[in-house]
Amino acid sequence: MSTPKQNIREILKNIPSVDDILKKYPNSLPKPFFKYHINILLNKIRKEVLNGFKIKNLNKYTNDKVVELINEISPNSLKQVINGTGIILHTGLGRAPISKKFLIDGINNTYPYCNLELDLKSGKRGDRNLHISTLFNSLCECESSLIVNNNASAVMLMLNSICENKEVIISRGQQVEIGGSFRIPDVIKKSYCKMIEVGTTNKTHLSDYQKAISKNTAAILYVHTSNYKVIGFTNEIYIKELSTLAHENNIPLLIDLGSGSIADYKSFGLPMEKMIEKYIKMGADLIAFSGDKLLGGPQAGVLVGKEDLIKMIFLNPIYRAVRCDKIRISIMESILKSYYSSKDISSNNLSISLFKRTKKELNEVAQNVLSKVSKAKLKKYNVSHVKTYVEAGSGSLPTEKIPSIAITIKSDLITTKNISNNFLNNRIPIVGYINNDIFHIDFKAIPDDQIDQLIKIINKTLK
Repeated sequence: MSTPKQNIREILKNIPSVDDILKKYPNSLPKPFFKYHINILLNKIRKEVLNGFKIKNLNKYTNDKVVELINEISPNSLKQVINGTGIILHTGLGRAPISKKFLIDGINNTYPYCNLELDLKSGKRGDRNLHISTLFNSLCECESSLIVNNNASAVMLMLNSICENKEVIISRGQQVEIGGSFRIPDVIKKSYCKMIEVGTTNKTHLSDYQKAISKNTAAILYVHTSNYKVIGFTNEIYIKELSTLAHENNIPLLIDLGSGSIADYKSFGLPMEKMIEKYIKMGADLIAFSGDKLLGGPQAGVLVGKEDLIKMIFLNPIYRAVRCDKIRISIMESILKSYYSSKDISSNNLSISLFKRTKKELNEVAQNVLSKVSKAKLKKYNVSHVKTYVEAGSGSLPTEKIPSIAITIKSDLITTKNISNNFLNNRIPIVGYINNDIFHIDFKAIPDDQIDQLIKIINKTLK
Protein backbone atom coordinates (compact mmCIF):
# COMPACT_ATOMS: atom_id res chain seq x y z
CA MET A 1 0.00 0.00 0.00
CA SER A 2 1.47 3.37 -1.00
CA THR A 3 2.16 6.00 1.64
CA PRO A 4 0.98 9.64 1.33
CA LYS A 5 4.60 10.63 0.58
CA GLN A 6 4.73 8.11 -2.26
CA ASN A 7 1.42 9.49 -3.60
CA ILE A 8 2.80 13.03 -3.57
CA ARG A 9 5.93 11.87 -5.40
CA GLU A 10 3.73 10.30 -8.08
CA ILE A 11 1.68 13.49 -8.36
CA LEU A 12 4.81 15.66 -8.66
CA LYS A 13 5.96 13.54 -11.62
CA ASN A 14 3.11 15.10 -13.61
CA ILE A 15 4.82 18.47 -13.52
CA PRO A 16 6.66 19.00 -16.82
CA SER A 17 10.44 19.35 -16.60
CA VAL A 18 12.28 22.57 -17.39
CA ASP A 19 13.71 21.00 -20.57
CA ASP A 20 10.24 19.88 -21.72
CA ILE A 21 8.89 23.40 -21.24
CA LEU A 22 11.83 24.96 -23.08
CA LYS A 23 11.20 22.66 -26.06
CA LYS A 24 7.44 23.13 -26.04
CA TYR A 25 7.43 26.93 -25.79
CA PRO A 26 10.05 28.44 -28.12
CA ASN A 27 10.10 32.24 -27.84
CA SER A 28 12.33 35.26 -28.37
CA LEU A 29 13.22 35.65 -24.70
CA PRO A 30 16.84 35.12 -23.57
CA LYS A 31 17.04 31.42 -22.65
CA PRO A 32 18.70 31.93 -19.22
CA PHE A 33 16.05 34.57 -18.36
CA PHE A 34 13.16 32.29 -19.40
CA LYS A 35 14.71 29.32 -17.58
CA TYR A 36 15.16 31.42 -14.44
CA HIS A 37 11.45 32.28 -14.35
CA ILE A 38 10.39 28.71 -15.17
CA ASN A 39 12.32 27.41 -12.16
CA ILE A 40 10.59 29.94 -9.91
CA LEU A 41 7.20 28.93 -11.32
CA LEU A 42 7.82 25.16 -10.94
CA ASN A 43 9.04 25.60 -7.35
CA LYS A 44 5.86 27.53 -6.58
CA ILE A 45 3.67 24.77 -8.08
CA ARG A 46 5.56 22.07 -6.11
CA LYS A 47 4.94 24.02 -2.89
CA GLU A 48 1.23 24.25 -3.74
CA VAL A 49 1.06 20.46 -4.15
CA LEU A 50 3.01 19.82 -0.93
CA ASN A 51 0.72 22.22 0.95
CA GLY A 52 -2.33 20.22 -0.13
CA PHE A 53 -3.61 22.47 -2.92
CA LYS A 54 -5.95 20.32 -5.03
CA ILE A 55 -5.16 20.42 -8.77
CA LYS A 56 -7.17 18.15 -11.08
CA ASN A 57 -4.80 18.09 -14.03
CA LEU A 58 -1.34 19.11 -12.87
CA ASN A 59 0.22 18.94 -16.33
CA LYS A 60 -2.43 21.20 -17.88
CA TYR A 61 -2.31 23.53 -14.85
CA THR A 62 1.46 23.90 -15.23
CA ASN A 63 1.28 24.52 -18.97
CA ASP A 64 -1.43 27.15 -18.49
CA LYS A 65 0.78 28.88 -15.93
CA VAL A 66 3.72 28.79 -18.37
CA VAL A 67 1.61 30.55 -21.02
CA GLU A 68 0.62 33.19 -18.45
CA LEU A 69 4.30 33.57 -17.54
CA ILE A 70 5.38 34.09 -21.16
CA ASN A 71 2.67 36.74 -21.67
CA GLU A 72 3.78 38.46 -18.49
CA ILE A 73 7.56 38.57 -19.05
CA SER A 74 7.69 38.97 -22.85
CA PRO A 75 6.87 42.71 -22.96
CA ASN A 76 9.44 45.10 -21.52
CA SER A 77 8.93 45.75 -17.84
CA LEU A 78 9.54 49.48 -18.33
CA LYS A 79 6.63 50.83 -20.37
CA GLN A 80 4.67 53.93 -21.26
CA VAL A 81 1.89 54.87 -18.83
CA ILE A 82 -0.76 57.60 -18.76
CA ASN A 83 -0.24 59.76 -15.69
CA GLY A 84 -3.71 60.51 -14.33
CA THR A 85 -2.46 61.50 -10.88
CA GLY A 86 -2.17 65.19 -11.79
CA ILE A 87 1.40 65.22 -10.44
CA ILE A 88 3.67 66.38 -13.26
CA LEU A 89 6.98 65.61 -11.51
CA HIS A 90 5.93 62.17 -10.24
CA THR A 91 8.99 60.30 -8.93
CA GLY A 92 7.38 56.88 -9.39
CA LEU A 93 6.54 57.72 -13.01
CA GLY A 94 9.95 59.12 -13.99
CA ARG A 95 9.71 62.74 -12.77
CA ALA A 96 9.91 65.39 -15.51
CA PRO A 97 8.23 64.22 -18.74
CA ILE A 98 10.26 64.89 -21.88
CA SER A 99 8.77 65.48 -25.33
CA LYS A 100 9.14 62.82 -28.01
CA LYS A 101 11.01 65.33 -30.17
CA PHE A 102 13.74 65.83 -27.58
CA LEU A 103 13.96 62.11 -26.80
CA ILE A 104 14.26 61.23 -30.50
CA ASP A 105 16.76 64.06 -31.09
CA GLY A 106 18.77 62.70 -28.13
CA ILE A 107 19.04 59.32 -29.85
CA ASN A 108 19.66 60.68 -33.36
CA ASN A 109 22.42 63.01 -32.18
CA THR A 110 24.29 60.15 -30.51
CA TYR A 111 23.68 57.24 -32.91
CA PRO A 112 25.82 55.29 -33.58
CA TYR A 113 28.71 57.48 -32.39
CA CYS A 114 29.03 61.12 -31.40
CA ASN A 115 31.64 63.71 -30.47
CA LEU A 116 31.02 63.25 -26.74
CA GLU A 117 34.66 63.85 -25.77
CA LEU A 118 36.15 64.93 -29.07
CA ASP A 119 36.94 68.53 -29.98
CA LEU A 120 36.03 68.61 -33.68
CA LYS A 121 38.00 71.81 -34.27
CA SER A 122 41.31 70.48 -32.99
CA GLY A 123 40.69 66.74 -33.34
CA LYS A 124 41.90 66.29 -29.74
CA ARG A 125 40.27 64.88 -26.60
CA GLY A 126 37.52 67.16 -25.29
CA ASP A 127 35.30 67.53 -22.20
CA ARG A 128 31.75 66.18 -22.31
CA ASN A 129 30.46 69.07 -20.19
CA LEU A 130 31.38 71.62 -22.86
CA HIS A 131 28.29 70.61 -24.85
CA ILE A 132 26.07 72.19 -22.18
CA SER A 133 28.25 74.24 -19.82
CA THR A 134 27.94 77.54 -21.70
CA LEU A 135 24.17 77.05 -21.78
CA PHE A 136 24.02 76.56 -18.00
CA ASN A 137 26.49 79.42 -17.44
CA SER A 138 24.44 81.90 -19.46
CA LEU A 139 20.99 80.80 -18.24
CA CYS A 140 22.03 80.73 -14.58
CA GLU A 141 24.40 83.73 -14.88
CA CYS A 142 27.26 81.83 -13.25
CA GLU A 143 30.99 81.39 -13.95
CA SER A 144 31.04 77.64 -14.48
CA SER A 145 28.93 74.47 -14.32
CA LEU A 146 29.02 70.69 -14.30
CA ILE A 147 26.42 67.91 -14.43
CA VAL A 148 26.43 64.49 -12.80
CA ASN A 149 24.06 61.55 -12.37
CA ASN A 150 21.56 63.15 -9.94
CA ASN A 151 21.31 65.82 -7.26
CA ALA A 152 22.23 63.39 -4.48
CA SER A 153 25.59 62.71 -6.15
CA ALA A 154 26.00 66.44 -6.88
CA VAL A 155 25.65 67.29 -3.18
CA MET A 156 27.99 64.51 -2.05
CA LEU A 157 30.57 65.43 -4.68
CA MET A 158 30.35 69.11 -3.75
CA LEU A 159 30.87 68.41 -0.05
CA ASN A 160 33.62 65.83 -0.56
CA SER A 161 35.56 68.04 -2.97
CA ILE A 162 35.45 71.21 -0.88
CA CYS A 163 35.01 70.09 2.73
CA GLU A 164 36.68 66.67 3.12
CA ASN A 165 38.05 66.16 6.67
CA LYS A 166 36.80 69.61 7.66
CA GLU A 167 33.69 71.14 9.21
CA VAL A 168 30.45 72.10 7.46
CA ILE A 169 28.01 74.40 9.24
CA ILE A 170 24.28 73.76 8.75
CA SER A 171 21.10 74.91 10.47
CA ARG A 172 19.19 72.26 12.45
CA GLY A 173 16.08 73.35 10.57
CA GLN A 174 17.63 72.26 7.27
CA GLN A 175 18.65 68.70 8.15
CA VAL A 176 16.01 67.24 5.86
CA GLU A 177 15.16 63.72 4.82
CA ILE A 178 13.90 63.15 1.29
CA GLY A 179 12.56 59.99 -0.40
CA GLY A 180 14.23 56.67 0.36
CA SER A 181 15.56 57.78 3.77
CA PHE A 182 18.14 60.05 2.12
CA ARG A 183 19.18 62.29 5.02
CA ILE A 184 21.41 65.35 4.85
CA PRO A 185 23.36 64.41 8.04
CA ASP A 186 24.16 61.02 6.49
CA VAL A 187 25.22 62.67 3.22
CA ILE A 188 27.60 64.96 5.09
CA LYS A 189 29.06 62.01 7.00
CA LYS A 190 29.53 59.91 3.86
CA SER A 191 31.22 62.89 2.21
CA TYR A 192 33.88 62.66 4.96
CA CYS A 193 32.91 66.00 6.48
CA LYS A 194 32.09 66.91 10.07
CA MET A 195 28.64 68.44 10.51
CA ILE A 196 28.39 71.44 12.83
CA GLU A 197 24.75 72.05 13.77
CA VAL A 198 23.55 75.55 14.61
CA GLY A 199 20.25 77.07 15.75
CA THR A 200 17.09 75.14 16.46
CA THR A 201 14.47 73.40 14.33
CA ASN A 202 12.41 76.56 13.84
CA LYS A 203 14.88 79.38 14.51
CA THR A 204 18.44 80.00 13.40
CA HIS A 205 20.13 83.41 13.68
CA LEU A 206 23.14 84.83 11.87
CA SER A 207 24.98 84.90 15.19
CA ASP A 208 24.57 81.11 15.44
CA TYR A 209 26.57 80.69 12.23
CA GLN A 210 29.09 83.32 13.30
CA LYS A 211 29.84 81.59 16.61
CA ALA A 212 30.30 78.21 14.90
CA ILE A 213 32.97 79.36 12.43
CA SER A 214 36.44 78.09 13.34
CA LYS A 215 39.81 77.58 11.67
CA ASN A 216 38.57 74.12 10.61
CA THR A 217 35.40 75.40 8.92
CA ALA A 218 35.39 74.59 5.21
CA ALA A 219 31.96 75.94 4.22
CA ILE A 220 28.47 76.95 5.21
CA LEU A 221 25.81 74.65 3.74
CA TYR A 222 22.32 75.99 3.09
CA VAL A 223 19.75 73.29 2.28
CA HIS A 224 16.51 74.47 0.74
CA THR A 225 13.68 72.64 2.53
CA SER A 226 11.96 71.79 -0.73
CA ASN A 227 9.83 68.93 0.59
CA TYR A 228 8.35 70.70 3.65
CA LYS A 229 7.98 74.08 5.33
CA VAL A 230 8.00 75.08 9.00
CA ILE A 231 5.11 77.49 9.61
CA GLY A 232 4.70 79.75 12.63
CA PHE A 233 7.31 81.15 15.04
CA THR A 234 10.34 80.82 12.78
CA ASN A 235 13.48 82.60 11.69
CA GLU A 236 15.71 81.84 8.73
CA ILE A 237 18.72 83.76 7.50
CA TYR A 238 18.53 85.30 4.05
CA ILE A 239 21.10 84.07 1.52
CA LYS A 240 22.62 87.54 1.12
CA GLU A 241 23.41 87.83 4.85
CA LEU A 242 24.78 84.29 4.96
CA SER A 243 26.92 84.96 1.89
CA THR A 244 28.38 88.14 3.43
CA LEU A 245 29.28 86.24 6.61
CA ALA A 246 30.87 83.37 4.64
CA HIS A 247 32.96 85.69 2.48
CA GLU A 248 34.12 87.76 5.47
CA ASN A 249 35.57 84.52 6.80
CA ASN A 250 36.96 83.35 3.42
CA ILE A 251 34.73 80.29 3.19
CA PRO A 252 32.22 79.42 0.45
CA LEU A 253 28.44 79.34 0.79
CA LEU A 254 27.15 76.06 -0.68
CA ILE A 255 23.48 75.56 -1.49
CA ASP A 256 21.51 72.37 -2.02
CA LEU A 257 18.55 73.81 -3.87
CA GLY A 258 16.78 70.56 -4.70
CA SER A 259 14.33 71.80 -7.34
CA GLY A 260 16.20 74.50 -9.22
CA SER A 261 14.36 76.60 -11.77
CA ILE A 262 15.45 78.85 -14.62
CA ALA A 263 11.84 79.55 -15.62
CA ASP A 264 9.82 82.43 -14.21
CA TYR A 265 6.83 80.35 -13.08
CA LYS A 266 5.17 83.45 -11.63
CA SER A 267 4.76 84.84 -15.16
CA PHE A 268 2.62 81.77 -15.97
CA GLY A 269 0.35 82.50 -13.00
CA LEU A 270 1.92 79.69 -10.97
CA PRO A 271 3.58 79.61 -7.55
CA MET A 272 7.35 79.63 -7.78
CA GLU A 273 10.59 79.39 -5.88
CA LYS A 274 13.49 81.76 -6.53
CA MET A 275 15.23 81.15 -9.82
CA ILE A 276 18.83 79.91 -9.73
CA GLU A 277 20.22 83.19 -11.05
CA LYS A 278 18.72 85.00 -8.02
CA TYR A 279 20.73 82.80 -5.63
CA ILE A 280 23.88 83.49 -7.66
CA LYS A 281 23.23 87.24 -7.48
CA MET A 282 22.67 87.00 -3.71
CA GLY A 283 26.17 85.59 -3.32
CA ALA A 284 25.91 81.80 -3.43
CA ASP A 285 29.27 80.29 -4.40
CA LEU A 286 28.01 76.89 -5.51
CA ILE A 287 24.49 75.55 -6.06
CA ALA A 288 23.37 71.94 -6.57
CA PHE A 289 19.94 71.15 -8.03
CA SER A 290 18.04 68.47 -9.97
CA GLY A 291 17.81 68.38 -13.74
CA ASP A 292 14.57 66.38 -13.76
CA LYS A 293 12.39 68.58 -11.56
CA LEU A 294 11.39 72.18 -12.31
CA LEU A 295 14.00 72.38 -15.07
CA GLY A 296 12.08 69.74 -17.04
CA GLY A 297 15.09 67.71 -18.18
CA PRO A 298 16.49 64.18 -17.80
CA GLN A 299 17.75 62.79 -14.50
CA ALA A 300 20.84 64.78 -13.57
CA GLY A 301 22.47 66.72 -10.76
CA VAL A 302 23.57 70.18 -11.80
CA LEU A 303 26.34 72.19 -10.13
CA VAL A 304 26.65 75.90 -10.96
CA GLY A 305 28.80 78.62 -9.43
CA LYS A 306 32.39 79.77 -9.03
CA GLU A 307 34.90 78.46 -11.56
CA ASP A 308 37.56 77.52 -9.00
CA LEU A 309 35.08 75.40 -7.02
CA ILE A 310 33.75 73.66 -10.14
CA LYS A 311 37.35 72.87 -11.11
CA MET A 312 37.96 71.25 -7.70
CA ILE A 313 34.89 69.05 -8.27
CA PHE A 314 35.94 68.17 -11.82
CA LEU A 315 39.34 66.97 -10.54
CA ASN A 316 37.78 64.78 -7.83
CA PRO A 317 38.14 61.08 -8.85
CA ILE A 318 34.57 60.46 -7.67
CA TYR A 319 33.31 62.74 -10.47
CA ARG A 320 34.15 60.09 -13.07
CA ALA A 321 31.98 57.58 -11.20
CA VAL A 322 28.89 59.83 -11.28
CA ARG A 323 29.18 61.71 -14.59
CA CYS A 324 26.39 61.68 -17.19
CA ASP A 325 26.22 59.62 -20.35
CA LYS A 326 25.94 60.87 -23.95
CA ILE A 327 22.16 60.52 -24.31
CA ARG A 328 21.38 62.51 -21.17
CA ILE A 329 23.81 65.24 -22.18
CA SER A 330 22.23 65.38 -25.63
CA ILE A 331 18.69 65.66 -24.22
CA MET A 332 19.81 68.24 -21.67
CA GLU A 333 21.26 70.39 -24.46
CA SER A 334 17.87 70.41 -26.21
CA ILE A 335 16.06 71.18 -22.94
CA LEU A 336 18.33 74.15 -22.18
CA LYS A 337 17.95 75.52 -25.71
CA SER A 338 14.16 75.52 -25.17
CA TYR A 339 14.62 78.43 -22.74
CA TYR A 340 14.58 81.42 -25.07
CA SER A 341 14.22 83.44 -21.87
CA SER A 342 12.88 82.81 -18.36
CA LYS A 343 9.38 83.73 -19.60
CA ASP A 344 9.54 82.53 -23.21
CA ILE A 345 9.98 78.76 -23.32
CA SER A 346 9.47 76.41 -26.27
CA SER A 347 6.36 74.22 -26.28
CA ASN A 348 8.75 71.28 -26.81
CA ASN A 349 9.69 71.62 -23.14
CA LEU A 350 6.89 69.26 -22.11
CA SER A 351 7.11 69.78 -18.34
CA ILE A 352 6.80 73.56 -18.64
CA SER A 353 3.98 73.19 -21.19
CA LEU A 354 2.02 70.96 -18.79
CA PHE A 355 2.55 73.38 -15.91
CA LYS A 356 1.32 76.27 -18.08
CA ARG A 357 -1.99 74.67 -19.12
CA THR A 358 -4.91 76.53 -17.56
CA LYS A 359 -7.94 75.12 -15.78
CA LYS A 360 -10.07 76.31 -18.73
CA GLU A 361 -7.93 74.33 -21.21
CA LEU A 362 -8.06 71.24 -19.00
CA ASN A 363 -11.84 71.57 -18.69
CA GLU A 364 -12.11 71.52 -22.49
CA VAL A 365 -10.00 68.36 -22.62
CA ALA A 366 -12.22 66.69 -19.99
CA GLN A 367 -15.39 67.64 -21.89
CA ASN A 368 -13.90 66.21 -25.09
CA VAL A 369 -13.06 62.92 -23.36
CA LEU A 370 -16.54 62.59 -21.84
CA SER A 371 -18.16 63.30 -25.21
CA LYS A 372 -16.39 60.24 -26.66
CA VAL A 373 -17.73 57.82 -24.00
CA SER A 374 -21.25 56.39 -24.36
CA LYS A 375 -23.98 57.88 -22.16
CA ALA A 376 -24.79 54.39 -20.89
CA LYS A 377 -21.24 53.95 -19.55
CA LEU A 378 -21.19 57.46 -18.10
CA LYS A 379 -24.38 56.67 -16.20
CA LYS A 380 -23.38 53.15 -15.14
CA TYR A 381 -20.07 54.36 -13.68
CA ASN A 382 -21.31 57.78 -12.50
CA VAL A 383 -18.62 59.47 -14.59
CA SER A 384 -18.35 63.24 -14.21
CA HIS A 385 -15.69 65.94 -14.16
CA VAL A 386 -14.63 67.93 -11.11
CA LYS A 387 -12.26 70.73 -10.11
CA THR A 388 -9.15 69.50 -8.32
CA TYR A 389 -5.91 70.77 -6.83
CA VAL A 390 -2.65 68.94 -7.48
CA GLU A 391 0.98 69.11 -6.39
CA ALA A 392 3.99 69.76 -8.62
CA GLY A 393 5.65 66.60 -7.24
CA SER A 394 9.14 65.41 -6.25
CA GLY A 395 9.32 67.88 -3.36
CA SER A 396 8.92 70.88 -5.70
CA LEU A 397 6.63 73.67 -4.41
CA PRO A 398 5.54 71.38 -1.52
CA THR A 399 2.95 73.65 0.11
CA GLU A 400 1.46 74.97 -3.12
CA LYS A 401 -1.66 73.58 -4.76
CA ILE A 402 -2.16 73.93 -8.51
CA PRO A 403 -5.75 74.04 -9.90
CA SER A 404 -6.69 71.24 -12.29
CA ILE A 405 -9.59 69.18 -13.68
CA ALA A 406 -10.27 65.46 -13.31
CA ILE A 407 -12.94 62.95 -14.26
CA THR A 408 -14.33 60.76 -11.49
CA ILE A 409 -15.53 57.16 -11.74
CA LYS A 410 -17.67 55.33 -9.16
CA SER A 411 -19.80 52.18 -9.44
CA ASP A 412 -22.20 50.26 -7.21
CA LEU A 413 -21.30 47.05 -9.05
CA ILE A 414 -17.51 47.05 -8.71
CA THR A 415 -15.24 48.34 -5.96
CA THR A 416 -13.21 51.49 -6.54
CA LYS A 417 -10.03 49.49 -5.94
CA ASN A 418 -10.99 47.09 -8.73
CA ILE A 419 -11.75 50.00 -11.05
CA SER A 420 -8.25 51.34 -10.35
CA ASN A 421 -6.71 47.90 -10.95
CA ASN A 422 -8.59 47.48 -14.24
CA PHE A 423 -7.09 50.73 -15.53
CA LEU A 424 -3.62 49.60 -14.40
CA ASN A 425 -3.93 46.28 -16.24
CA ASN A 426 -4.15 47.77 -19.74
CA ARG A 427 -1.39 47.49 -22.35
CA ILE A 428 -0.85 51.19 -21.65
CA PRO A 429 -1.75 51.51 -17.95
CA ILE A 430 -3.64 54.53 -16.64
CA VAL A 431 -2.39 55.54 -13.19
CA GLY A 432 -5.05 57.54 -11.36
CA TYR A 433 -5.83 57.97 -7.68
CA ILE A 434 -8.61 57.20 -5.20
CA ASN A 435 -10.07 59.93 -3.02
CA ASN A 436 -13.17 59.45 -0.83
CA ASP A 437 -13.66 56.03 -2.43
CA ILE A 438 -13.93 57.62 -5.90
CA PHE A 439 -11.45 56.92 -8.71
CA HIS A 440 -9.96 60.04 -10.31
CA ILE A 441 -8.16 60.56 -13.62
CA ASP A 442 -6.62 64.03 -13.48
CA PHE A 443 -5.68 65.83 -16.70
CA LYS A 444 -2.91 68.14 -15.47
CA ALA A 445 -0.08 65.71 -16.32
CA ILE A 446 -1.57 64.10 -19.46
CA PRO A 447 -0.03 65.43 -22.71
CA ASP A 448 -2.36 66.17 -25.63
CA ASP A 449 -0.94 63.33 -27.73
CA GLN A 450 -2.10 60.76 -25.14
CA ILE A 451 -5.74 61.89 -25.08
CA ASP A 452 -6.90 59.62 -27.95
CA GLN A 453 -5.26 56.63 -26.21
CA LEU A 454 -6.93 57.67 -22.96
CA ILE A 455 -10.37 57.70 -24.60
CA LYS A 456 -9.85 54.23 -26.13
CA ILE A 457 -8.70 52.78 -22.79
CA ILE A 458 -11.63 54.31 -20.88
CA ASN A 459 -14.10 52.85 -23.40
CA LYS A 460 -12.37 49.45 -23.22
CA THR A 461 -12.12 49.36 -19.42
CA LEU A 462 -15.61 50.57 -18.55
CA LYS A 463 -17.64 47.55 -19.71
